[in-house]
Amino acid sequence: MKKTKTLLLGLFLIFLQSCCPFLADCNDDDFIIESGSQYEPILLDRTDFENSVALKDPITITTSGKIYIKDNLLFINEVHKGFHIYDNSDPASPIPIKFLDASGSTDLAIRDNMIYINQATDLIAVEYDDANGITLTKRVVNVFPEIRSPDGFLPFDIPENNVVVGWTLIN
Repeated sequence: MKKTKTLLLGLFLIFLQSCCPFLADCNDDDFIIESGSQYEPILLDRTDFENSVALKDPITITTSGKIYIKDNLLFINEVHKGFHIYDNSDPASPIPIKFLDASGSTDLAIRDNMIYINQATDLIAVEYDDANGITLTKRVVNVFPEIRSPDGFLPFDIPENNVVVGWTLIN
């Protein structure tokens, strides 16, 4: 009987400790950081997201991801932003050509002149041509799961017709 009372008392104390509103020094900011991600999602409206694929002038690499080589081209992922495209004719000195803007992207595969990109939740096929630029040929919506935060959390309460394209640290 004494063991049962001790066990129930221990479980009750654990329950009280896990209930933030009962603690004197608990505030909303502490509760958010302790109970979830320290990052907040970066959202794009679905229409803006689908129209965001574009070839732009080269930009500086800040957060590089995977690297791909196709013929004399070098592709370097800018995590959740797109791909840097370099002329790799001289591997000792690659020359920046363009930046392929594809919000939410982290990976690509290339076959012939077709580039397959995971753009956040979608799979897109982009045809690349040095002379004519790019043409988005196909989009398959919601093939991939939502992008997780760097600390492993999934987004919640995402407004309808919005896509998570990255995460930013909460200050």
